[in-house]
Amino acid sequence: MTDAPGWLDRFVDSLPERGWFQFLSRYVVVPYWAWRDPKPKLPGGPRPAAQPGENLQCMMNLIMPLKDPSPVGRAKAALAIAQNVDAIFDGLDNVGTVHTARFLLLDGNLCMISVYDGDFSNYIRDFIVTIGSVFDEIMDLVVGGEELKPTAQNVDKFIAWVHAHDLFQAPDFPTDLFTLQDEAKGVGPGGPPHELRSLPRALILQLHANPNISLGGGYRAYPGFSAAQVRAKFGVGW
Repeated sequence: MTDAPGWLDRFVDSLPERGWFQFLSRYVVVPYWAWRDPKPKLPGGPRPAAQPGENLQCMMNLIMPLKDPSPVGRAKAALAIAQNVDAIFDGLDNVGTVHTARFLLLDGNLCMISVYDGDFSNYIRDFIVTIGSVFDEIMDLVVGGEELKPTAQNVDKFIAWVHAHDLFQAPDFPTDLFTLQDEAKGVGPGGPPHELRSLPRALILQLHANPNISLGGGYRAYPGFSAAQVRAKFGVGW
């Protein structure tokens, strides 16, 4: 039988729920550790993988801040997508590696969420070569977008911009965060090992550097048998 936690353990466990500790953490502890042990902002998008299966159904979460985040500006963004939706869909069809794609308006951002196969740079390059003129209209509404026009003549620059505005995808295995942080800081694999108990702090400091992230690479699979098909085979109803 495990021993019941003592009063000190119970007190420590209760700290995150205490208002004074939340205030201290937000305005003193986290800024201090961000200064003492800064974490570099990690790049967005899926990381290169040697396994072919890991290059299928990759996810892009592109967050484009609008110049005008007011309802009027958001309406202009919605209109720009609606007026060019056929051309956008034709372009995605021509790329040939895209499973799904959709545009969202979240707060003051125009977001493009897509699932594609293969290399990220080739996906963006093929998309812009196909319908770069359509994206030029969207760039007129986005912060910093005017520097990328015409996108068809600034493909590499546009790829770098998209990569910078794609959400960082947190690793599916939490301890891999140590490796990503070390690589970004130029620390080789022969560096000192990290203590597992420091993982929560490492995550908090990474969220300080990357306020918006994708929680893991997401569920990726091709459908096999649905629950309804399994029930039918066994003769089991609802």
